[in-house]
Amino acid sequence: MNVKTKTDETYIRIAIRLAKRAEGMTSPNPIVGAVLVKDNKITGSGYHKRAGLPHAEIEAIKNAKENGFSPEGSVLYITLEPCSTYGRTPPCVEAISREKIKKVVVGATDPNPSHAGKAYEILSAAGINVIHGILESQCAELNEGFNHWIVHKTPYVILKSAMSLDGKIATESGESKWITGEAARQYSMRLRKLSDAILVGVNTIIADNPELTYRKKRGVAKSLRRIILDSNARTPISSRVVSDNFSHLTTIFVTEIAPKERVNLLKQRCNVIIAPQNNSRVDIQWALRKLGEEGVLTLLVEGGGQVNASFLQAKAVHRIIFFYAPKILCGFKAPRSIAGEGFNSLNDVVKLESLKWKQIGNDLMFNGLVRYY
Repeated sequence: MNVKTKTDETYIRIAIRLAKRAEGMTSPNPIVGAVLVKDNKITGSGYHKRAGLPHAEIEAIKNAKENGFSPEGSVLYITLEPCSTYGRTPPCVEAISREKIKKVVVGATDPNPSHAGKAYEILSAAGINVIHGILESQCAELNEGFNHWIVHKTPYVILKSAMSLDGKIATESGESKWITGEAARQYSMRLRKLSDAILVGVNTIIADNPELTYRKKRGVAKSLRRIILDSNARTPISSRVVSDNFSHLTTIFVTEIAPKERVNLLKQRCNVIIAPQNNSRVDIQWALRKLGEEGVLTLLVEGGGQVNASFLQAKAVHRIIFFYAPKILCGFKAPRSIAGEGFNSLNDVVKLESLKWKQIGNDLMFNGLVRYY
């Protein structure tokens, strides 16, 4: 009988830390960490660095050999069930068996219903002891976007907003830089790093002319897709998202009511998709299905009040991250983080669970999962 031990948890925690080194770099693959242990000593370790490169298990085996250790008779600790099918690389279960690893300890099971548990069966049939479910929730959380996309084929949506204590994202005059402090803005950059695409509405483009990139102090560090909801094709041709060096990564969703000459003009600069309407706006669920087909696993929504409300009312948000600055802006006309028409009944409102609060610099960060039932 397989027994889970605190030692197993210790090594899985190490594997989790290894996996996090590749955050935002492996899409459309998950991030995975692995550790090889023999005689209570780590002989090799590795993580999946990028799609198309060797998986974490292979990296750990290679590292052990480079360190002068044979993987034979070792215990492999890995955050995600090893792959059992051919993709860009051969299935890792073959390498595990070939190297005569005696035991495999796994955190989370493959979320793909077609593959879930198959590696356990293959390895067990080869005489390898398998334990799984060690720190399962922590390991699954590493790949929220991948886990959702692999099952539903639509992006995992994170709604992020920064606001004053009274819920305003700008003053009545439109001034918004900066409501939150430097630490909160750096955390927001990390959210961009973890995402495949960032989405805003056309009003944000017109008001702020943002770059919508993942930046470090030395410039753009990662090119992510930029998605604009623009029913009437009002995006200015001079705006950064359609005129900078990353305009090929910009997608603008318009509707049939958009003037054709404006649509054709934007098509010369970026990708334009004509989407179905829903109350004269882009159908969000349709757009999400389209983005899922194009390999967007995690979508970060940084819209204004109307876009944020539209996503919530469409039941399209999975996680909410709000930053609250210790400021009060006041003003009837000051734009709010969440606008829209609202709900008529408390039974219909957006409910949250798994709530977390954390101080980021002088600001307060709220993090919660959206519950739609």
